[in-house]
Amino acid sequence: MTKSELIKTVAKQASLTEAQTNEAVKALTDVITAALAKGEKVQLPGLFTAETVERPARNGRNPRTGESMTIPAHKAVKISASSTLKKAVAD
Repeated sequence: MTKSELIKTVAKQASLTEAQTNEAVKALTDVITAALAKGEKVQLPGLFTAETVERPARNGRNPRTGESMTIPAHKAVKISASSTLKKAVAD
């Protein structure tokens, strides 16, 4: 599902205009992004939990050349699906 398909579907289901729904989706995206950037955990019950994690530096291999290289430490986003979402997909 693309963003525009999501907006159309949510607008229809919530009896909102597509413009209102687009603004709501944009605001939700901005709020989640800002929270994760500050290191906060974001939980949407029934959907997912997202949090930032520190990935340590590690050794890896360049797949093209096979040469050994060091992958630097960095922050990443970890997203875990809720049990409700997992059950809905499994059924």
